[in-house]
Amino acid sequence: METMTETPTKQLAEKVQPPKVEPATDEAIANYLRYTCKMAEIAALAERDTAILKACEELKIVISDEELQATGDEFRVKHKLLTASETLAWLEKQRIGPEDWTQGIRMQLLMQKLKERLFLDAIDAHYLTNREEYQRVAFSQIMVAELPVALQIAQTLRAEKVSFAAMAIEHSKAYPSSQHGGFVGIRFLSSLVPEIKQALAGIPEGEIIAPVKTNLGYHILRVEKWFPPSLNESVRAEILEVLFQGWLISNAGDRS
Repeated sequence: METMTETPTKQLAEKVQPPKVEPATDEAIANYLRYTCKMAEIAALAERDTAILKACEELKIVISDEELQATGDEFRVKHKLLTASETLAWLEKQRIGPEDWTQGIRMQLLMQKLKERLFLDAIDAHYLTNREEYQRVAFSQIMVAELPVALQIAQTLRAEKVSFAAMAIEHSKAYPSSQHGGFVGIRFLSSLVPEIKQALAGIPEGEIIAPVKTNLGYHILRVEKWFPPSLNESVRAEILEVLFQGWLISNAGDRS
């Protein structure tokens, strides 16, 4: 039986139907970015691409039709766009044309080629100088908002009264690690925020570290496993990205 408070609300919802809305124009999308304060973020990405295009032009970096075709084919296979009709339907859903999509692929290829032209030969020297930064660590965390709660959880864990995973599932506010018993994954030390990186450095496997304060809250950490530094392909890719992002930041500073 419906209550007196439910009936008017239900009647109003049934009476007022969502209006039919036409697809947003480019102007409407730009206005949305402005009033949601996202314009600066998008502008920075556009400026990044402009810097990349200018640098590629100066260095005479170009993309061949064969490279575009191969990368486009890889994209279609990855996204299960195996026929022309499926590809066109996907492009329509994204509200872009084939030329826009092709330009996106070209930008990805130019960016990768520029990274390699600028910094591929610098990877080994950078690694030797910053070797410890590229050590990998597997760790778990429990993040809470209040210091007393963090101290209590750490005390309970050190007394081995309950498992780390159980406490993470019950208390941690860090998503998605809380859904995996607190396990964050395997990370490069260089990719961690300074407070977490400093807290983990040199800590033995299995030790509980708490509390570590960041702007997100208070963290209880546990080192699961250390991986010795090794200049493998994933580390090379990470260093290449670090050096390239540094170049982009420096370039943005020169423009300001």
